[in-house]
Amino acid sequence: MKFIFLLLFLFFASISFSQEKFSKEFSLITDNDLYISTQKDRYYSSGLFFSYRYLAPNFKKASKKIIEFQLGHQIYTPFKSTVINKKSHDRPFAGYLYGSLGIIRVFKNKTVLKNSFQIGVVGKSAFGQELQEAVHEIYNFRNPDGWKYQIKNTIAINFDTEYHKTLGTNKSNNLDGNFKSKLRLGTVFNEATIGFLGRVGFKELQPMHNSIAFNTHLNNESTSFVRGIESFLYYETSLTYVAYDATIQGSLFNNNSPITFKPNTIRFNAEIGYKFTAKKWVFGYAYHFHSNKLDNLRNNKGNDYGQILFSYLFR
Repeated sequence: MKFIFLLLFLFFASISFSQEKFSKEFSLITDNDLYISTQKDRYYSSGLFFSYRYLAPNFKKASKKIIEFQLGHQIYTPFKSTVINKKSHDRPFAGYLYGSLGIIRVFKNKTVLKNSFQIGVVGKSAFGQELQEAVHEIYNFRNPDGWKYQIKNTIAINFDTEYHKTLGTNKSNNLDGNFKSKLRLGTVFNEATIGFLGRVGFKELQPMHNSIAFNTHLNNESTSFVRGIESFLYYETSLTYVAYDATIQGSLFNNNSPITFKPNTIRFNAEIGYKFTAKKWVFGYAYHFHSNKLDNLRNNKGNDYGQILFSYLFR
C-alpha cells in the first residue's frame, strides 16, 4: 500500500507545474550499492557527481549548446571493504577524483553529441579511503581496511565522447528507441560502448532535443522550446569493449601499485530507472547491473548498484 501511495505521489508531482524556460541547472547524482541492499559493499562502492549546466548563447549549426562543469568522485573496493589479507583482494582498492568540462550539442536531425575533458587523480590523493571511512562511521559500519594496498597515485586525463540518435517513436509518442555510443580515451579509461536506450512515458515523451533523459531540457528566450512535463520509465542495454582501466590495472606509465589485475575485455551493462519533473526539480532513480569486470571474483554473478538523481533548474 505504501508503494502505491508513493507511485501516486510521484505521478501527481510530475504534472504539478506550468511550462517554463530554464537555462541553468545544478544536479547531484549519487551511486551506491546501499541503495539496493544494506548487506553488501563491494566493487563499485560509491560515486558522487556534482554538475552545473547552462545554455550557451551561440548555437551555430546546433539547435542547442549546453556547457557542463562536473566534479566527480568514485570508490572501488574488493568483495569486502573490510578485507585485510592482501591475498584475498579480488580487485584493488581505488579512488578516482576528477573535474570535467563538457559540451552537449543538440542537432536538428534528432542527434545529440557530448564531448567532455576530465582531469584529476587516481590513488591516495583522491581521498577514497577518507570518504569511505566517513560514510561507514555515519552508518555505524565496520571501518574499511586494506586501503594501504590501493592503486598508487597516477594522473587522470581522459577525453570522452558520447553520441545519441533517435531511432523511432510510436504514434502516440509514449514509446521510443534510441541508439547510444560512447568512446573513452585517456590515462584512466580506454573503452568503447554501443547500446540501446528506450523510454516508456506516463506522459507524452519529450523529443531528444528537449528531454531530461539526455540533459537537453535547458532553454531560454532564444530557443523555440519550453520545458515539457516528463514522467517516464527507461531501460538501457549496452556492450563495452575495455582496453584499459587504471582503477584495476594501475598507472599506464609504471607498475608500482601493489595489487593489479587484467580486466575482462567485454562487459555487458544494463540499467532500468524512472525520471520525472516536479516544478523546478528533476528526480530519478535507477538500478544498474554490469557483468564481471574481472575473472575469478569472489562474487562472480556480476555487480549491481542503485543511483539517485536530484536536479534544480533556474533562469
